[in-house]
Parts: sequence; structure tokens; C-alpha cells
Amino acid sequence: MLALGEAPVSTVPKPLDQLYTAHHAMVFRTAYRITGNAADAEDVLQTVFLRILKRDTAEIENPESYLRRSAVNAALDIVRARQADHSLELEKMSASGSCTELRDLRDTVRRVLATLPPKTAEMIALRFFEGYTNPEIAKIMGTSQIMVAVTVHRARKKLQQELQTHNLQKGAAQ
Repeated sequence: MLALGEAPVSTVPKPLDQLYTAHHAMVFRTAYRITGNAADAEDVLQTVFLRILKRDTAEIENPESYLRRSAVNAALDIVRARQADHSLELEKMSASGSCTELRDLRDTVRRVLATLPPKTAEMIALRFFEGYTNPEIAKIMGTSQIMVAVTVHRARKKLQQELQTHNLQKGAAQ
């Protein structure tokens, strides 16, 4: 019980509080770009900072890079879980045909992303959702630029094939 005038003791370590204040918006945006859903992005935000609570924040050399990668991975986990549950339906909204087509395209991209190996999906998310260049991704992930370029190229080819299949199926349904 607190005495009158006594301030409550915070159970959140100060470095974590500072990390949250500095980076929570970036973590949310990153998650939202991948999941396409604000509620899922909030879940990712919570997951990332709960995980970091269990770590020594002094060990993290580049907090922004670490948090962005954590957000990408946690968001991909959610997309994969939806894929496994066959519940990839994003929020429904009454919209014009072009908005519906755009939503279908995003759903297809997320569905394909969920089928990629984790490192490949992370590279694709960093490249196309977060706008990093191949050299930046190589540095973030501790791999070569050539490996990033080859992996991104192959994943783009797979995505293109899936989109063509999606468009053919959509055309046949109409």
C-alpha cells in the first residue's frame, strides 16, 4: 500500500520505457503494413515489447533494426496463423470495385508471403513493405548482398506466378 504522497514504483525498466517511447510508432507501422489490420498490428506491438522485456536491452546494438525485424517476424507469424486457420479475411468494407481489387491483391500478397521461408519473407517485407535497399537488408540480416538479391528475385518470381494464377482464377469466376 502506498503512503499518501508516495509515487508508485514502476515495474517497467527505464531503458525499455525509453525504447518504447522512441520506437513504438515504427513497430506499429511495420506490423500494420504486413498484416493490413490495426488490431493485429497492436498485437504485434505488444508481443515485440513483451519479448524485449525478457532481454537485456544493453545487449541490443541497433535497437531500431532489432525492433523492426522483430515486428516483421511477429507480423509474419500472425499472417501465417491466419493462413493456417484459413481466416485471412481482412476487415471488410463496402468499397468500389477498384478498392475491392486492391484488397484482393493485398490478400494474395499476404497469403504468398505466409508460404515463404521465414528469412525470405523477412527479406521481402523489409524490401517492399519497409523500403530498405538490398545492401541495407544484407547489413541488417548479416548476409551478403548477393544472397539478398537472389532471394528477393526468386521470391518475386513466385509472387508473380501466384498473382497470375490468382488473376486467371478470378477471370474464370467472372
